[in-house]
Amino acid sequence: MLNDFGYMEQAVALLKRVKDEQAENIQKAAGLMTEAIRQDRLISVYGGGGHTTLVMGEMFFRAGGLCNINPIMETGISVFNQALKYLELERCVNFGRSVMKYYDLQKDDLLIIFHNIGINAATIDAALEAKVRGVKIIAVASSLWQQEMPADHFIRHPSGKNIFDLADVCIDDYNPVGDAIVTVPGLETPIAPVSNIVDFTIAHWLEIETVRQCVAAGIVPPVWNSANTPGGDSKNAAYVATYKPRIKSL
Repeated sequence: MLNDFGYMEQAVALLKRVKDEQAENIQKAAGLMTEAIRQDRLISVYGGGGHTTLVMGEMFFRAGGLCNINPIMETGISVFNQALKYLELERCVNFGRSVMKYYDLQKDDLLIIFHNIGINAATIDAALEAKVRGVKIIAVASSLWQQEMPADHFIRHPSGKNIFDLADVCIDDYNPVGDAIVTVPGLETPIAPVSNIVDFTIAHWLEIETVRQCVAAGIVPPVWNSANTPGGDSKNAAYVATYKPRIKSL
């Protein structure tokens, strides 16, 4: 019998906590996303470094996902860069500002920032640049990391700010410090991180609630069909024509 040492139970319990305690914030965030669709604006998504960039990829050009997702794609801080290099870059002051400047978001645009730690330079600088530009920010991060990491920890942004200090809507993923949640007897180091499962689920909950709100308001939400199903490309053609000139990664 497979022994996962309580991984599934802990992950499900964490998802339930998010669903129970963050439902209002998810609804508020989806309200901003719905309004962006109503105004024909893009919804930009940014991962503040490392594996949080994968959530951005999960939301972009995804079967059943929103077509107006604009990934703030920077491979330098993603897992597709060399690991030690991206680790340095996500701690590099002003790197996040440079990325945001390149994508040139404007007043009242909407930006979703994922970073479960929520204190590093690439996350905080991106949020600070967005605030200067009048961009609305939804942050998905962990209050535990933000509260429990020492104020003088070297990975913190020099300002000492947390991402929840800067966001218009904050969604807590309750990721535990260290991320890994399983301890196998005989090994001191915890294994099996949980942030990916929780943040991917939050991303899809945001999409689900946004589509629900759109339909309730009589708005047709732009949603991708699977390009790999019969007729998928032809169904998506109009959305491709609409968004390709506006989304750098399409």
